Amino acid sequence: MNVITKGVIAGLIFGVVSIIPMFFMKFADKTTAMTASFISRFAIGFIIINMELPVPGWVKGALIGVVLSLPDALVTKQYAPILGLGLIGGIVCGFFAK
Repeated sequence: MNVITKGVIAGLIFGVVSIIPMFFMKFADKTTAMTASFISRFAIGFIIINMELPVPGWVKGALIGVVLSLPDALVTKQYAPILGLGLIGGIVCGFFAK
């Protein structure tokens, strides 16, 4: 399996995992919130798999997951859940990076 396909699969899985809890929450615009969350997490999974950094995969995943989650956390002021999911999901995706 090539890295593009692997990145798409990682992004899709991470994106779906991120929106599952949102089905049980109330938002003013739930569709927009879920779409934004999915796209953000998809990008994190895809980038982690396809980016080369001279560090172990889990470190790369943690770093990218937190950095790319930070704008969403700042806008929503929901730091712990957004940064936590970015960190954990990034580490998991990093384990699957080559």
